[in-house]
Amino acid sequence: MRHICIGTSEMHVSRIALGVLHMDALDRTAAATVLGSVLDRGVNFFDTADIYGPNAGRAHASSEKLGTSIKDVGAKRSDIFIQTKFGVVSGYSHNGATRYDSSYRNLVESFDKELEALGTDYVDSVILHRPDPLMDVNEFAGMVQDLMSSGKVHEVGVSNMGPWQIEYLQSFLATHIQVDQLQFGLMHTPIIDAGIHINMSDDDAINREGGILPYTQLRKITVQAWSPFQSGTPYGPFVGNAHFPELNRELDRQARKHATTRNAIATAWILHHPAQIQVILGSMNPERLSQMLDGDDIELDRQDWWDLYKAAGHRVP
Repeated sequence: MRHICIGTSEMHVSRIALGVLHMDALDRTAAATVLGSVLDRGVNFFDTADIYGPNAGRAHASSEKLGTSIKDVGAKRSDIFIQTKFGVVSGYSHNGATRYDSSYRNLVESFDKELEALGTDYVDSVILHRPDPLMDVNEFAGMVQDLMSSGKVHEVGVSNMGPWQIEYLQSFLATHIQVDQLQFGLMHTPIIDAGIHINMSDDDAINREGGILPYTQLRKITVQAWSPFQSGTPYGPFVGNAHFPELNRELDRQARKHATTRNAIATAWILHHPAQIQVILGSMNPERLSQMLDGDDIELDRQDWWDLYKAAGHRVP
């Protein structure tokens, strides 16, 4: 497994990570099997969040399963990197998260429960899960400083933020924002589309994305791609999905060309971008994960990349 450095930090990590949103759906044995299977392939970065627990219907449930699995497989804490997210108030009784809360009290209380769930006294990175329109930036900056001074947090990032949101927040922080976690994959490409639709009639794409991809490269912020295999439609994952025949034909063609699988090609497509985007995989199926991880070994050429982009239905001006 090849590695990248996260932002300007000293975190030298696998460029493919495992997200554990759905780990709470597994029993203890199955969860340990999933974790062990990716550790054996060189994955050393794990992403969770305080609200993860959709199967159990409660916050911290997936993080608990991750913490237990780390112990069950005998992984040394110093050999792995754990990242969590906070700032979304879970509303499982209301069919999903209902609001955001970046207040000092909410974040610290939730974070301490998250450490307990994970069975650790620190995380390598913590991310503000969503922009909070009611954020008191001075209060947030003080909270970050307190968590870092206590040793509970080593690095800080954000998720789903645009350039000016990050720039404004960064101006209050004494530490560098290392990560912006954004949805990105073959069927969800607005951060790419915005860059090639300059001076086009669909310039609203530019206004929405605000040049976030070149901005993160300029500021040395690592983009982490979440839900990279989702179609962004009611049809769910796109690999092998009959609703996306052209894309799957192209995935098949390139899988034959590179003697691999569709899942590996879809991963390799993200990794081909020069921004050194980290891919956050969310599958809990060891066989599927193994295929996705094979993408680390595949070198697509430029034509491969563009053929896939167009087969996914994205327009090239």
